[in-house]
Amino acid sequence: MKLRLTFLALALCPAGAAARSDPPLRNPALLNIGFVCQWQQPCIERQQKAMKRSLAYVKKYQPPDWKVQVCNKNAGRNGTRVDWVGYENCITNPQSRPPAPAKKRRSNGAT
Repeated sequence: MKLRLTFLALALCPAGAAARSDPPLRNPALLNIGFVCQWQQPCIERQQKAMKRSLAYVKKYQPPDWKVQVCNKNAGRNGTRVDWVGYENCITNPQSRPPAPAKKRRSNGAT
């Protein structure tokens, strides 16, 4: 009887391990969201919904390149991670303005 219980427990262990949600290493977008959210499920769901809505918005309305670049820069976290909620707020904001032109530096005349 104990032997059967042992085999049953061993048979169920892999199923239990597979049921856990491990980091999705093959999906870079979800992996990025997981790191941003520290693997908290409500945050991941919020980020995924914002990602889908913002990508649909960009596809439908085709905002100017400057707006996409500004929003990417604003939503960036640690260089490579993107906060999709922040990106969605930026890209759908009708009051966004293009960045001011860079000022030219004056040389001090010294050679």
